[in-house]
Amino acid sequence: MVDIQTLLTQSAQKTEEMLSELTEKAASSYPILNEAMRYSLLSGGKRIRPFLVNAFSALFHGNSEIANRLGCALEMIHTYSLIHDDLPCMDNDDLRRGKPTNHKVFGEDVATLAGDALLTMAFEVASDASLPPQTALAAVRLLSVNAGKAGMIGGQMIDMRGEEETLDFDTLLEMHAKKTGALIQSACLLGCYSAGIFSPDDPRSKAAVTYANCVGLAFQVIDDRLDAIGNTEVLGKCVGSDAASGKTTFLTFMTPDEAFRYAQDLTAKAIDAIKKFPDSQILCDTALYLLNRDK
Repeated sequence: MVDIQTLLTQSAQKTEEMLSELTEKAASSYPILNEAMRYSLLSGGKRIRPFLVNAFSALFHGNSEIANRLGCALEMIHTYSLIHDDLPCMDNDDLRRGKPTNHKVFGEDVATLAGDALLTMAFEVASDASLPPQTALAAVRLLSVNAGKAGMIGGQMIDMRGEEETLDFDTLLEMHAKKTGALIQSACLLGCYSAGIFSPDDPRSKAAVTYANCVGLAFQVIDDRLDAIGNTEVLGKCVGSDAASGKTTFLTFMTPDEAFRYAQDLTAKAIDAIKKFPDSQILCDTALYLLNRDK
């Protein structure tokens, strides 16, 4: 098995270097905004989405510099969503990655604007003039759809319903396909885009989508399981917040053991989708690594 943790660490370092470069310049009259953006953007984490962009780019012999830039754009969108998720009007969380959440440090107003700024900057980065026009256009459209009302935001809306009422299982699946899965799918397809693969009918695109959908759902199943039985110190955030807020999760329908078996089945399907491609071992092992993580 490939040492995925080492590869993740190396990939994260490369991503953070570019993220730091992209956000190092602050407006002289309001530097606090940039400080708040960088506080969350450079706070660590697995950087799994940029990693997947780069892994699919490598699988299909894409341009690594393009992949890294698109991965950074995606990470900006992901970070914005975390800042907003943690706000008192949403999940009202105090910890993120073992540190006080953005609004706890900078206030709700600055945190909200920091999230807004990261979201809009993502499209600036993805549309950079140095990218091939077809790649930039496809990337901006993909991110717009998957981060918007048909994707992540739509999933957030369903999630909010789940705090007031118990969702049925099919609605729970739809919620996570949008809320978590849409950005995972973006990551895998952006890697394809860096290799000039744009057609949804291309077997490589289809394999990337299947892998993304299965890994993305398994990722959320494990997240729900860890929220119920994980360790706050290891996770870097409070355990039991889903149950405390009355959210519908996979643990509403399954025991922790059943949830793990469900995630195992999804992981097997993800691996089956891409194992036919040469040099797919890293992505196969990544799926197993995410299945067995403890944070």
